[in-house]
Amino acid sequence: MKAILTAAMVIGSPITAVNADTPAEKPNQGLMTEQHEKNIEVCTQNLVAIGKAIEAYKKGHGDFPDWLSGLYPKHLADANTLICPADEESGKTVFALNTDPKMPVSYGYQFHPEYREEKSVQREMYGDVMPLVRCRHHTNEDFDCLNLSFSSKIYKSSTVWESRLEDLYGSYEATITALEDALAQHPDNQRFFNLYKQLGRLYIKTENKQAADAIVKRFRSVMEPDLPGYRMLFDVLDEMERYEDMLAAFKEAEQQHPDAEPILWRLAYIYRKLGNTELADVYDRKADPTYELIGKPVPDFSATDLDGNPISLQDYRGKVVLLDFWGAWCGFCIEEMPNLKRVYDTYKDQGFDIIGVSLDDEESELRDYIKENDIRWRQVFSGKAWRDDPLAQQYNITGVPSQWLIDRDGKLITHKARGEELEQLVMEALKNESTNQ
Repeated sequence: MKAILTAAMVIGSPITAVNADTPAEKPNQGLMTEQHEKNIEVCTQNLVAIGKAIEAYKKGHGDFPDWLSGLYPKHLADANTLICPADEESGKTVFALNTDPKMPVSYGYQFHPEYREEKSVQREMYGDVMPLVRCRHHTNEDFDCLNLSFSSKIYKSSTVWESRLEDLYGSYEATITALEDALAQHPDNQRFFNLYKQLGRLYIKTENKQAADAIVKRFRSVMEPDLPGYRMLFDVLDEMERYEDMLAAFKEAEQQHPDAEPILWRLAYIYRKLGNTELADVYDRKADPTYELIGKPVPDFSATDLDGNPISLQDYRGKVVLLDFWGAWCGFCIEEMPNLKRVYDTYKDQGFDIIGVSLDDEESELRDYIKENDIRWRQVFSGKAWRDDPLAQQYNITGVPSQWLIDRDGKLITHKARGEELEQLVMEALKNESTNQ
């Protein structure tokens, strides 16, 4: 379990690197590890200074700055404090949305105008332990982000900090106490319903079955029997792996909402978890008519790529191709991207390729993301976002990421080629020769 470190504790104690290879395997690993440690140490000092500057700004203005650049030069004399030493571009955040409009800044500020309303609600739920400033520039470490909290504490976390709140609070017990206190004040406020899911997970982690049962009962007493209510109930029960309870609840939901796609695909998921693949397939097909295309030729398209060159599926005949509908604004797409890059790099010389269909509406943000993340496959971009994009309409795309794996003959293998299954599916498809050769 990762403890929360105060600024003084971090400055006083060097942070050691983990998962380093032995010098025999990589002769330069020692130097690399030493540099990583130094980068983290300097970055931590930067975050401490930024935290102090924000406190000074608040005393003078009665509020947080709109951007970190607002701290300079009055409250933060050295502009280099806003640059992480691990940032190879010297002043670029990982996510374009966090780009400071006035000066180079490496750090992702979580309270700028685009985020402030959302983060204010989260702060009501989680308090001042949640991240205020985040650094994502430290690679090859046992964490994704180095964070400065609203309460000026420094800690490591995963990219999605909400998935491991114990990293923020320091222990399961402290997390449970904080969330129960927040929920007690807002038991039937839908904005706080995520706390039921979080508490369910924590009670399972701490093997408190009685409390886990109680949290489900409490949620069912306040939820509305509508689609948003059932979505959250699904999340609560799924976090606790209570699939029999989920099945009973969603069979009730199916009676109330017989043709609702969100209910049908959740039933497919539940049956698959319970080992009933036959019924899972039945509900998959009820929820998504696209399943009927599996094993059949995927309709061709004709478009231009991001560089203005013509592109179509026919151009890729003879290859195994992944048609990837995604957006740089989509968190799940971004989480999947490292997996796509790994599979692409592994199999691109064996007959595998990817066509990206970007459902973004800002070309500059898309190009920035592609450049920053070294994405080398071609992209189709219309600029019309996913609801109006011509290819999204042609292929009936209702959500992203949507990843269609197509065999050498242009037939659909699956339209859900994600995660760990993607590589295995690609390997199997590459073994098969085209019947048209």
